[in-house]
Amino acid sequence: MDEERTSYQVNHLAQLESEAIFILRETAAQFERPALLFSGGKDSIVMAHLARKAFFPARLPFPLLHVDTGHNFQETLDYRDQYVADLRAELVVAHVQDSIDQGRVQEERGPFASRNALQTVTLLDAIASNRYDACLGGGRRDEEKARAKERFFSHRDDFGQWDPKNQRPELWNIFNGRKRHGEHFRVFPLSNWTEMDVWQYIKSEKIPLPSLYFSHRRDVVHRSGAMLAISDVVTPQPGERVETNAVVRFRTIGDMTCTGAVYSEAAHMDTIIYEVATARQTERGTRADDKRSETAMEDRKKEGYF
Repeated sequence: MDEERTSYQVNHLAQLESEAIFILRETAAQFERPALLFSGGKDSIVMAHLARKAFFPARLPFPLLHVDTGHNFQETLDYRDQYVADLRAELVVAHVQDSIDQGRVQEERGPFASRNALQTVTLLDAIASNRYDACLGGGRRDEEKARAKERFFSHRDDFGQWDPKNQRPELWNIFNGRKRHGEHFRVFPLSNWTEMDVWQYIKSEKIPLPSLYFSHRRDVVHRSGAMLAISDVVTPQPGERVETNAVVRFRTIGDMTCTGAVYSEAAHMDTIIYEVATARQTERGTRADDKRSETAMEDRKKEGYF
């Protein structure tokens, strides 16, 4: 039985890998100036790993684009720079701080302010200035209900907006990249993957990850149903519960102001996979930005979010 399960797992991952590589190659073939959105999170890391496989021995035919809020974990930035160097890829960094300085966005004020929503304008400006006609994203349909409405090739209008009711059919793996001037596409090669698939693939491919994904000790504050890492941009407020040296890890990585940790002693790949298998909450269930409203993710996506 164990051998049958292992064989099924290998075949399942091989099928997902083949599908993702096909989509990556279709993107390179259909578009003139694609880019791969790279956050330093596990999904974008897997996508970059698949891209290296798809175009080996050549270098990646597109740059990696990182939208830096200025409130990223230092571990993520260190990992990003090392991983990009290992790939010998081109890295383009778009800074939210530049959008603030230029008056393109207004920074939130107060103790619970976040720059996460401001990324949308910075991303759309980067797409326009670099003339990207397709942006590869690591979104998966199992993450959140708004993600489940995406196609592999997700059309965006000339304002960068997404209309879930105006997406094109994708029968028999035929993808329609037709667009008018000023429009672009978001492409999601990992759409059919689950969180478990991602972790099993990372294990099988021996892909290195940022240390944030593994159990470690960190000072945290409990806020709005999330457990946030205390930092220069996340400071405890009166009445909030603070824990010192809590044993935690992160299931998803993003802006420090909204990326929640989970209690965990999973310090190795096998224990993380077991933990994911028994979890009763999705990985985005730890994200404070998704708790702002019932339709927070879909509203952001309609405005041009990842």
